[in-house]
Amino acid sequence: DVQFVESGGGLVQAGGSMRLSCAASGFPFDDYAIGWFTQAPGKAPEGVACISLSDGSTDYKDSVKGRFTISRDNAKNTVYLQMNSLKPEDTAVYYCATGRTPEAFWLADFGSWGQGTQVTVSP
Repeated sequence: DVQFVESGGGLVQAGGSMRLSCAASGFPFDDYAIGWFTQAPGKAPEGVACISLSDGSTDYKDSVKGRFTISRDNAKNTVYLQMNSLKPEDTAVYYCATGRTPEAFWLADFGSWGQGTQVTVSP
C-alpha cells in the first residue's frame, strides 16, 4: 500500500518560512510524479507544486513561483516543499499526493494522498 508521512506544518507569521516533508512508501520512488495540493471546503483540489521523480523536473502554480521550492531525496523516499515569503493566503491544509505523470497530477488525477498538514500564516 502507498503510504505518506507528512510533517512540517504549523503557524508562522507573514514573510516567514516553513518546510514541509513527505516521506512516501509503497511505490517506485524513481517513477511517478509527486507534489502538494490544497483543497478549500467545497472546492476542487488545487495543485501547488509537483516534481517528476524520474527526471526531477518541477512546476508550480503561478502564485507560489519564486517563493516555494519542491525537491526530492530519493535515498530517503522523501519530498520537501520549502515555502518562503509566506502570505496569509497560503493558509491551507497541504496534502502530499502522487500522480502517474506530472500532467496527471495537475489534472488532480491523484493515485494516492496523505492525511495533510495544516499551514497557517498570520498577518
